[in-house]
Amino acid sequence: MKKVILKNKTLKKVLVNNCYIADNFFSRLKGLLGKNNLNEDEALIIKPCKSVHMFFMKFSIDVLFVNENDKVIKIIENLRPWQVTKVVKNSKYVVELSKGKVKKTKTDIGNIISIV
Repeated sequence: MKKVILKNKTLKKVLVNNCYIADNFFSRLKGLLGKNNLNEDEALIIKPCKSVHMFFMKFSIDVLFVNENDKVIKIIENLRPWQVTKVVKNSKYVVELSKGKVKKTKTDIGNIISIV
Protein backbone atom coordinates (compact mmCIF):
# COMPACT_ATOMS: atom_id res chain seq x y z
CA MET A 1 0.00 0.00 0.00
CA LYS A 2 1.10 3.53 -0.74
CA LYS A 3 2.24 5.55 2.31
CA VAL A 4 1.38 9.26 2.61
CA ILE A 5 1.14 12.06 5.17
CA LEU A 6 -2.38 13.10 6.16
CA LYS A 7 -3.03 16.74 7.04
CA ASN A 8 -5.99 18.75 8.23
CA LYS A 9 -5.66 21.67 5.82
CA THR A 10 -8.28 23.74 7.66
CA LEU A 11 -6.42 23.54 10.99
CA LYS A 12 -2.98 23.60 9.32
CA LYS A 13 -1.75 20.52 11.20
CA VAL A 14 -0.52 17.03 10.44
CA LEU A 15 -3.01 14.36 11.50
CA VAL A 16 -0.66 11.40 10.94
CA ASN A 17 2.72 10.83 9.32
CA ASN A 18 2.07 7.17 8.50
CA CYS A 19 -1.10 6.95 6.44
CA TYR A 20 -1.66 4.07 4.05
CA ILE A 21 -4.04 4.05 1.10
CA ALA A 22 -6.19 0.99 0.37
CA ASP A 23 -7.49 1.60 -3.13
CA ASN A 24 -7.74 -1.83 -4.74
CA PHE A 25 -9.98 -4.81 -4.05
CA PHE A 26 -7.56 -6.78 -1.87
CA SER A 27 -6.19 -3.88 0.19
CA ARG A 28 -9.74 -2.56 0.76
CA LEU A 29 -10.94 -6.05 1.73
CA LYS A 30 -8.12 -6.51 4.25
CA GLY A 31 -8.22 -2.98 5.66
CA LEU A 32 -7.03 -3.15 9.27
CA LEU A 33 -7.92 -6.83 9.74
CA GLY A 34 -5.17 -8.76 11.47
CA LYS A 35 -3.77 -5.73 13.28
CA ASN A 36 -3.82 -5.70 17.07
CA ASN A 37 -3.96 -1.91 17.28
CA LEU A 38 -3.58 1.31 15.33
CA ASN A 39 -0.81 3.57 16.60
CA GLU A 40 -1.61 7.24 17.20
CA ASP A 41 0.51 8.28 14.20
CA GLU A 42 -1.06 5.75 11.80
CA ALA A 43 -4.18 5.87 9.64
CA LEU A 44 -5.77 4.05 6.74
CA ILE A 45 -7.58 5.67 3.83
CA ILE A 46 -10.06 3.39 2.07
CA LYS A 47 -11.23 4.58 -1.32
CA PRO A 48 -13.80 4.46 -2.62
CA CYS A 49 -15.84 3.89 0.55
CA LYS A 50 -19.28 4.89 1.81
CA SER A 51 -19.61 2.57 4.83
CA VAL A 52 -17.34 0.81 7.33
CA HIS A 53 -17.75 -2.55 9.04
CA MET A 54 -15.78 -3.67 12.08
CA PHE A 55 -16.21 -7.43 11.65
CA PHE A 56 -13.33 -9.40 13.22
CA MET A 57 -11.61 -6.19 14.40
CA LYS A 58 -9.75 -6.22 17.72
CA PHE A 59 -9.90 -2.51 18.57
CA SER A 60 -12.01 0.64 18.22
CA ILE A 61 -11.27 3.45 15.76
CA ASP A 62 -12.36 6.95 14.79
CA VAL A 63 -13.66 7.35 11.22
CA LEU A 64 -13.81 10.38 8.93
CA PHE A 65 -16.07 10.24 5.88
CA VAL A 66 -14.71 12.58 3.21
CA ASN A 67 -16.38 13.86 0.03
CA GLU A 68 -14.99 14.51 -3.47
CA ASN A 69 -13.77 17.97 -2.36
CA ASP A 70 -11.76 16.42 0.52
CA LYS A 71 -14.22 17.88 3.03
CA VAL A 72 -15.08 15.91 6.16
CA ILE A 73 -18.83 15.28 5.93
CA LYS A 74 -19.34 12.81 8.81
CA ILE A 75 -17.36 11.72 11.84
CA ILE A 76 -17.83 8.59 13.91
CA GLU A 77 -15.76 8.40 17.07
CA ASN A 78 -15.03 5.16 18.92
CA LEU A 79 -16.44 2.76 16.33
CA ARG A 80 -16.21 -0.56 18.15
CA PRO A 81 -15.54 -4.11 16.93
CA TRP A 82 -18.55 -5.74 15.23
CA GLN A 83 -20.30 -2.42 14.56
CA VAL A 84 -21.33 -1.28 11.08
CA THR A 85 -21.85 2.32 9.97
CA LYS A 86 -24.75 3.51 7.89
CA VAL A 87 -24.01 4.34 4.25
CA VAL A 88 -22.81 7.92 3.85
CA LYS A 89 -24.13 8.78 0.40
CA ASN A 90 -21.69 11.54 -0.63
CA SER A 91 -18.57 9.91 0.83
CA LYS A 92 -15.70 9.41 -1.62
CA TYR A 93 -13.34 7.83 0.92
CA VAL A 94 -12.91 7.18 4.63
CA VAL A 95 -10.01 7.79 6.96
CA GLU A 96 -9.64 5.28 9.79
CA LEU A 97 -7.77 6.79 12.74
CA SER A 98 -6.79 5.59 16.20
CA LYS A 99 -9.51 5.94 18.83
CA GLY A 100 -9.46 9.44 20.32
CA LYS A 101 -7.54 11.02 17.43
CA VAL A 102 -10.51 13.12 16.24
CA LYS A 103 -10.94 14.74 19.65
CA LYS A 104 -7.20 15.16 20.20
CA THR A 105 -6.68 16.92 16.84
CA LYS A 106 -9.98 18.87 17.04
CA THR A 107 -10.91 17.62 13.57
CA ASP A 108 -14.50 18.58 12.76
CA ILE A 109 -17.13 18.33 10.04
CA GLY A 110 -16.33 20.82 7.28
CA ASN A 111 -12.55 20.54 7.72
CA ILE A 112 -10.55 19.95 4.53
CA ILE A 113 -8.22 16.94 4.45
CA SER A 114 -4.97 16.96 2.48
CA ILE A 115 -3.05 13.88 1.33
CA VAL A 116 0.64 14.61 0.81
